[in-house]
Amino acid sequence: MEWKEITGKTVNEAITNAMLELGTTADNIEYEVIEKESSGFLGIFGKPARIRARLKLNIESQARKFLEDVFAAMNINASCEINYDKENSLLEINIDGDEMGVLIGKRGQTLDSLQYLVSLVVNKNSENYIKVKLDTENYRERRKETLENLAKNIAYKVKRTRKPVTLEPMNPYERRIIHSALQNDKYVETYSEGEEPYRKVVINIKKGVRENGYGRGNRVTNKKYKKPYNISNSGYSKDYSKDYMKDYEKYKESKEKEKEQTAENK
Repeated sequence: MEWKEITGKTVNEAITNAMLELGTTADNIEYEVIEKESSGFLGIFGKPARIRARLKLNIESQARKFLEDVFAAMNINASCEINYDKENSLLEINIDGDEMGVLIGKRGQTLDSLQYLVSLVVNKNSENYIKVKLDTENYRERRKETLENLAKNIAYKVKRTRKPVTLEPMNPYERRIIHSALQNDKYVETYSEGEEPYRKVVINIKKGVRENGYGRGNRVTNKKYKKPYNISNSGYSKDYSKDYMKDYEKYKESKEKEKEQTAENK
């Protein structure tokens, strides 16, 4: 919202005029005094008060305006669905548009950066910290599934070889997914090493299992599945970036089929 310069005999009158012109109440405007009123000499040559005022942007409006400016700068045609849970101080944003891969970026880095910038914008003048969740094309959930599959497959490899495996650098959110996926595994443990932004998750056999050995009499399987994990048949590897791209291509194919079916039904 652009600033508007408004005058009045006094500052209070200028504020009242601003409320009338902007069609709102005092709680919803912000203003700056440019010049206070002056009575002049013997009441002659007096000057009115001058302020500049504009509507206050609420949390949703701030986020929407920032993102629309970013989309315009990137020449991207996209729209936002924004929900603000004031009670839990949570702002959820879902972006919809064509070719959202450019907004996701490699390993979701562009999406994470955009989420961070939105967080800076909405928390700039906020009394309480507002958590921001930014998503597009259900990327976060699909990414979570990819990483969980990666964790289980690497864990199986570690159980068989009894050698630790170090994954590629991940952000804190993705590292938590790996830790959470294996936290109840009786045979492996996870921990992080290194400094940001190169901090990595290590998956290793637990000390007790390492000492007792691992062989035919102690075959490890996941009870939730009918057979042990098989990395070679799972389609997943240590390179979780490539794994995600496989899932993303499948997702895009399913979206295209949905569009074709919708067009046929019309």
